Amino acid sequence: MAVIVAARNEAERIGATLDALGAAFAGARLWVADDASSDETAELALAHGAQVISRGRPHGKGANVTAAAQAMLSEGPSDDHVVLLCDADLGESAARLTPLVDAVTAADCDLAIAAFARRVGGGLGLAVGFAGWAIERRCGVRMRAPISGQRALRAGALRAVLPFADGFGMETGMTIDAVRAGLDVREIELELEHRATERTIGGFTHRGRQLRDIVRAYAARRRPGGRG
Repeated sequence: MAVIVAARNEAERIGATLDALGAAFAGARLWVADDASSDETAELALAHGAQVISRGRPHGKGANVTAAAQAMLSEGPSDDHVVLLCDADLGESAARLTPLVDAVTAADCDLAIAAFARRVGGGLGLAVGFAGWAIERRCGVRMRAPISGQRALRAGALRAVLPFADGFGMETGMTIDAVRAGLDVREIELELEHRATERTIGGFTHRGRQLRDIVRAYAARRRPGGRG
């Protein structure tokens, strides 16, 4: 299998995340989609055994993870090859993602998505709420964790949902595209931890960008087959 980790300025957590993934998924190829981090994220990822995909300047989460996924797929894995997508800030809790991979391996679903058992962060829930509404509006599926970045699927399914929507619209667009492609989507509750976004100016700015990108992903999917 392969693991693709989305990262930007995660030097404090990327090492622990990769070590946890390496221990939980022995033999898996680790890829880091580094969105032009200004800290030591890329160097630490290399030191912890990952292949780093970075394009010199920030392109946003969706575009960068798309580039890493395409690089991984260019190596010719079969459609049954399992791929795990996750965020770099999970730290040691990344080892708890195994149920996602198990669900896909056992053919319980085509796309397994982690729902955090406990809410982490101090936002008002606007981005999450709109993403849930957007997914239900576009494809009729109600999601508990519409913007969770922790997802497992097979390479064949991954090919069907690429390219991802730009920026933080990646997960919203991916879910809509997956359902429209006929994939069985399932959420699995997991005890995970990540770096919380606080109620600060920086935190609200980040969540504003999330909402903007989710709106764009929703708008681009007005019609079946619409992407972007």
